[in-house]
Amino acid sequence: MHTKISTPSLFLLILLVGFPQISETIYTPSLPDLARQLHVGNSTVQLTLSIYFLGFAFGVFCWGRLSDAIGRRPAMLWGIVVYGLGSLGCYLSASVEWLLVSRFVQAFGASTGSVVTQTILRECMDGPRRHAAFAQISAALAFTPAIGPLIGGWVDQWFGFSAVFFTLVLMSVGLFFATFFSLPETRVASPAKTTVRTVFKQMLADRRIWAFAFLIGATNGILFSYYAEAPFIFIEFFQMTPGWFGFLGVLVALSSICGAMLAKKWLPRFAAEKIILIGSLVATGGAACLTVLTLAGVEPNPLSLCLMLAAIFMLLLGIGIAIPNCLSLALVDYGAVLGTAGAILGLGYYVLVSLITTGMSYLHNGSLVTMPLYFFALALLMSLVSQKLAAPKNR
Repeated sequence: MHTKISTPSLFLLILLVGFPQISETIYTPSLPDLARQLHVGNSTVQLTLSIYFLGFAFGVFCWGRLSDAIGRRPAMLWGIVVYGLGSLGCYLSASVEWLLVSRFVQAFGASTGSVVTQTILRECMDGPRRHAAFAQISAALAFTPAIGPLIGGWVDQWFGFSAVFFTLVLMSVGLFFATFFSLPETRVASPAKTTVRTVFKQMLADRRIWAFAFLIGATNGILFSYYAEAPFIFIEFFQMTPGWFGFLGVLVALSSICGAMLAKKWLPRFAAEKIILIGSLVATGGAACLTVLTLAGVEPNPLSLCLMLAAIFMLLLGIGIAIPNCLSLALVDYGAVLGTAGAILGLGYYVLVSLITTGMSYLHNGSLVTMPLYFFALALLMSLVSQKLAAPKNR
């Protein structure tokens, strides 16, 4: 007898899968101020973004496994509690070392919003309905990284950077109660009797999983490396205030929304793998335009600003096209062990995100050319991988 699974509201799922991204980017307008306040270099303060993804990677693995053992709802609630404690630690931090530790704890808890929410979506929906749901959520999520700088920029400007972290403490309280009262349990049966080692060995031999892990990691790595580097470009070079930089993030997010909408529109016409390839090629083109523009020379004037934003728009448009179908297709062959498989996949691609953002931090040298060249290399690799994925023998 088939047991009907309760489907949570789409709005709640967007909140739960989006708050980790808001938490990642909300203080990026404060990075220059944070570096001055803590008496550290810009590249050092950028490590607070890299450590976030490292904590996120381990958290995804742990909460994914735990959600199989105790259920999706309890795993989500406990994760939000840990996230709140980490956010409180960030607020109380008086040194960069303490901030790094607190960011790790914050990310470890926040990761439940990503892995458990995706597991719930895969349990409640299948086929084209799941693809469409991931596209809708991706369109909404395009705003979450942008909402972070918008909120953080004005909070920093009015109350100082420490108030930005206190905002996250308040958000954790609201999320906990929203989840407690509104999130149903979607795990209707105990997961299949299997070990992490068994699932890991199966996934290790699965070339499609490797491809999807790279593509998801690379797209997110580019996105969050942009948010790490952009404050130093637009606030320091183009002399924007933190508040106006936040508005800039909203404009840039429109590219990801348009990309997700195109991905949904093209589903009846193209295979999902083909859409991923198109997105990767568009992202490569945007990164190439950005590279050529910065190599040609950029001045701190409105024309240069508009040209850079146009190239960034194209880059993030490609990411918006590619990412929904990567998330939707990645675990179609692992339905019996979704929590564990999602945990392993998440661990892999968030370690990659951490490495990519760490690379951006390591390469930071004050030059406008560094970020575009880095993104072009990553986007080119994405195109090569997605081309293999779209080949007929891989479908």
